[in-house]
Amino acid sequence: MKIFNSKSEYGLLAKLFHWVTFIVLIAQVPFGFYLVGLEFSDERIELENIHILIGITVFYLTLFRLIWKFFNPSPSETRSFFKGQVFIGKANHFLLYLSIFTITISGILKKLYMGETLSFIFFKYGFEKDNFVLADAYYQVHIYANYLLLALVSLHILAVIIHHFVFKDKILKKIT
Repeated sequence: MKIFNSKSEYGLLAKLFHWVTFIVLIAQVPFGFYLVGLEFSDERIELENIHILIGITVFYLTLFRLIWKFFNPSPSETRSFFKGQVFIGKANHFLLYLSIFTITISGILKKLYMGETLSFIFFKYGFEKDNFVLADAYYQVHIYANYLLLALVSLHILAVIIHHFVFKDKILKKIT
């Protein structure tokens, strides 16, 4: 299998970025909703730290994925779709990336405005002064962006199913 994308399918690295991000988010989003229901305790703090580390890793993974995508364009379309379908697909992908970044950045800002210091894997950072009003606002953005991500991923999966079973094209083969 080739590392770089070809005209007909994605390369190994693009596939790894796609599926690793998907698998991590499939675990991370419910994990976050689980954390919301926990009472404040040492266990919750420990689980939140794991959630934060995974979230920051997703941020870096998505950033590297976009950089890779910039230097290694996607395969060309094998069949002509109507313009609306192409627009919806591109808009969905753009909004998927945007929601992932929004989730991560709002989560980071929530924790920083709570007065915490975070480890960004390569460095640590914290604010000297807390602001609980801003922390709560970023928390709300974090929650709503997660709901948006769930809707976008559902639309993405539905589109793949329709392409596979209705249009019977080879779109799924490009990424598996």
